[in-house]
Amino acid sequence: MTLKPVDRRSVLQMLAAAGSAPFVLKSTVARAETPLTVGVLYSGSKQDYGFNQSHAQAAAALKKLPGIKVIEEERVPETIAAQRSMEGMIRQDGAQLILATSFGYFKPHVLEMAAKYPDVTFAHTGGVWTAGMPENIGTLYAYIFEAQYISGIVAGHMTKSKKLGLVAAKPTPNLLRSINALAIGARSVDPAIEVQVIFTGDWVLPVREAEATNTLVDQGADVIAAQVDSPKVVIETAEKRGVMSCGYHSSQADVAPNGYLTGAEWNWITPYLVYAGSVRGGKKPEHYLRSGLGDHFVKNSPFGKLVTPEARAAAETARADLIGGTRVIYSGPLKDNKGNVVIPAGVMQSSNDRALDGINYLVEGIIGQV
Repeated sequence: MTLKPVDRRSVLQMLAAAGSAPFVLKSTVARAETPLTVGVLYSGSKQDYGFNQSHAQAAAALKKLPGIKVIEEERVPETIAAQRSMEGMIRQDGAQLILATSFGYFKPHVLEMAAKYPDVTFAHTGGVWTAGMPENIGTLYAYIFEAQYISGIVAGHMTKSKKLGLVAAKPTPNLLRSINALAIGARSVDPAIEVQVIFTGDWVLPVREAEATNTLVDQGADVIAAQVDSPKVVIETAEKRGVMSCGYHSSQADVAPNGYLTGAEWNWITPYLVYAGSVRGGKKPEHYLRSGLGDHFVKNSPFGKLVTPEARAAAETARADLIGGTRVIYSGPLKDNKGNVVIPAGVMQSSNDRALDGINYLVEGIIGQV
């Protein structure tokens, strides 16, 4: 589901305010006299150069807005500890909005706490609300694969070997959707390009990630991309090996000043503001909030110094086409990497097509298996 018009206007208004200093916020969030207390849980470090850092950046932006108080807790395990953390934020700090940022927080922890505290709004990253669940739960996610598609186009223009490498955590549907998008973007530049993917088996395995990166470079990849929780090791290793790289989650440009091309980044402040606004307005939270580049849910890192004018222009054209709806990434005819037709000719699965929620294949041109 994309943002409703009224929500989008509110978000854009708040985002505009968030980009200025001092902040002048004329929204329901800012007008309230009583501060809105927001609790944020992270499964890892806020400085992980990855998923947690992307959320922490949004929390930091939220914290700067008048009328909002943010409390945070890092390294909260996806166990009963998550419930204790949420309960502490509610009972001790008076949190009215809980942002549970890790996938494993949803079942049973968010579900149980939401049932216990019906007056508190819970917003969870990656979960899927279904009928029968507490009404005070919202689930949010972003079409990061749109930004990954843009990275693929840039990588496709920059590669000389026609071999891209990708280090990924697990073949979950969300990751497969992004891996495929990167390959589709690269191969839109040159169908001869191949993408070899190595799954490490877990979200954070630094030693394995470094090994996988070295393996991909040894096999000829001259651009390395990453889809693990903390891509820093992958990007640093690529830089040391003298190859180019594309980041993920948040910018890793400063750890690879020579070879960093761009990256697919989240922009969590957008959905955060939607949920803050619903709490302030006394409204039920959006149960299934999803969007992409068009609603500023995701973005790309600024282009690195190596990126050519041709690559930049192609990326910007693709971005405009995606936002305008004139380009659909998952368009038929599309085959998987076993030769099966997964999307017939003439069929398009747009970004918000729920058929993509359960994607379980790698597209043609990707070396690897799920």
